[in-house]
Amino acid sequence: MEWTLEIVPVPVSDIDRAKDFYAEKCGFKVDVDMQMSETARVVQLTPPGSRCSIALAKGLTPPSEWVTPAAPGSLQGLQLCVVDILAGREGLAGRGVDVSPVMHLGEKGWEEGKGDTWNSWAFFKDPDGNGWVVQEAPAPLSER
Repeated sequence: MEWTLEIVPVPVSDIDRAKDFYAEKCGFKVDVDMQMSETARVVQLTPPGSRCSIALAKGLTPPSEWVTPAAPGSLQGLQLCVVDILAGREGLAGRGVDVSPVMHLGEKGWEEGKGDTWNSWAFFKDPDGNGWVVQEAPAPLSER
């Protein structure tokens, strides 16, 4: 049996603002924008080439004994992989995302510039402060 991670909920305070950020600035594809009731809405977006999507939701909190809702901005360290970190960073910056310089982990800690295989990174936050990591991978997922 396969267990696939397909959706990660991202806690946000304003679904429209977050949808605009992820679709327009990050280039994610809007898969679903569904108003389920007067108080419930779901927006699902997928990064280009990914099999895992993110969900922005309002009014769909699972039973608290099973899942504790996260506060907007509390999600940290979601990681995206690209095969060209410089192009990935430039694509984000070119669409208005405040993204860090490309960095790598060196002998003295974090240093600017590309590193060796699997050691090139960029970082950004969404409007609520949810933190994302972009890492350079040596090949597309289908080839690893």
